[in-house]
Amino acid sequence: GPDFAFLPRSEVLTFEEIERVAQAFVDLGVEKLRLTGGEPLVRRDLPVLVAKLAGIRRPDGSPLDLTLTTNGSTLRQHAGLLADAGLQRVTVSLDALDDEVFGPDFAFLPRSEVLSFEEIDRTARTFVGLGVEKLRLTGGEPLVRRDLPVLVGMLAAIRRPDGTPLDLTLTTNGSTLRRHARPLADAGLQRVTVSLDSLDDAVFGTMNGVEFPVATVLDGIAAAQEAGLGPIKINMVVRRGINEDSVLPMARWARDQGLILRFIEYMDVGHTNGWRMDDVVRADELVALVDAELPLEEVPPRYRGEVATRYRYRDGSGEVGLIASVTRPFCGDCTRARISADGHFYTCLFTATGHDLRAILRDPKLAGDVVAGEAALRDAIAAVWRVREDRYSELRTEATSSRLPRIEMFAMGG
Repeated sequence: GPDFAFLPRSEVLTFEEIERVAQAFVDLGVEKLRLTGGEPLVRRDLPVLVAKLAGIRRPDGSPLDLTLTTNGSTLRQHAGLLADAGLQRVTVSLDALDDEVFGPDFAFLPRSEVLSFEEIDRTARTFVGLGVEKLRLTGGEPLVRRDLPVLVGMLAAIRRPDGTPLDLTLTTNGSTLRRHARPLADAGLQRVTVSLDSLDDAVFGTMNGVEFPVATVLDGIAAAQEAGLGPIKINMVVRRGINEDSVLPMARWARDQGLILRFIEYMDVGHTNGWRMDDVVRADELVALVDAELPLEEVPPRYRGEVATRYRYRDGSGEVGLIASVTRPFCGDCTRARISADGHFYTCLFTATGHDLRAILRDPKLAGDVVAGEAALRDAIAAVWRVREDRYSELRTEATSSRLPRIEMFAMGG
C-alpha cells in the first residue's frame, strides 16, 4: 500500500486459489499466463505453482503459453526447477536490478537520473573534505546495484584531510551476501550491518515481507565473517505483537556468534505525523528483558552523535545496542547526512524534501572547470548543513496525527 504496510499472509492468494482463478480465465478464452510481480521468484515453492498452471489446458486440449518476468537476481538458482515444472519462457527486466531507484509508486527512475559511480565518488569526496569520516552504503538493498565492488573500490580510496582512511561500511538484508562478501571485502569494504528481525522463518517473513528463509541470511553472515567484514552488527527492529518473543533468542544467538545485536524501536514511518506507540516496544522494556537473563551494564558512547546506546554483558561476552528514535530522540546530536540514488541531499530521515546536488554535478556551465565544480558542490552542502535544524523525531513524539509528507525510507537509506 502507499505506506508500505505488508499484507497479512492470510490475505494473499494460495497456489490453489491462483490455479482456480487461472482455470476460470482459460475457460473464458485466455491463452497466455505470465507470472510477474514485484519479483515472483521470492514466492516460496514457486515451481509448485508453475506445475499447477502448466497442467491447465485450453478448451481444445492444447497447452497454455506460460511465462514469467523477473529481475534475474536469483534466476540462476531457480531456472532449472522452473523449467522442470513446465515454465516455457522468461523475460528479464535488467533495469529492475537497481532496487534503490524505486520511487514511492514503484515507478522506475530512468537510469539517466541515477547518480553514476563517478558522481557518487565526487559527492563523497566533497563531504569528506568537509569533515565526514564514515560512509555507509544502504538502500533499499545496495547489493542489487550492478558492479557494486567497483564503487566500493572508489570510495575505499578516499582519504580524510589528514591522510587516514574512512570507515566504509554497508547495510544489507543479507539475501545475496554469500556471493558478494568476498568481492566487497577485496574492494575495500570494512564492515557490514545485516538486518534480521527473527530467527523464526514465519516471524521473519511477517516482519519483512520477503520469502527467502532465515538460513539464507545466516549463510550470508557466515560469508561476511569468513571475508573479514567485522565486527558485524545485526539490526533487529522490534514490533509489538509480532517479534518481541524473538528478542531473547536473538540476543543469545548473537552473543554466541560474536555479533553485535542492535535493537531498534519500531518506527511508524508512514505519512502520519505522530508515532503509533501501540506498535512500539520501548527501549527500557528491551533492556529489562535482556538484562533479566543476560545481565547488562551501559557503556559510554565512543563519539558524539552515536545513534545506539551501548550495553555490554557483565560477563564480558559481548555487547548489544539500543536505537530508540521514538522514545529517546537524539536529534540534537545527529550528525548524519543522506544522499539518495538520484542525488538529493537529506538532513533527516523524516524530512519531506531534499536538496538537489545532481543539478550541480551535471551543470553544463561547470563541466569544464573541475575547481569551480567542486567549489559549487562544497558550498551547496555547507550552506544546507550550517542552517539545519531538523528534529522531526522529536516533533513526531510531540505531534498529533496531522499529515506530514516525507520521502520513503528505502529511497534515501535508513
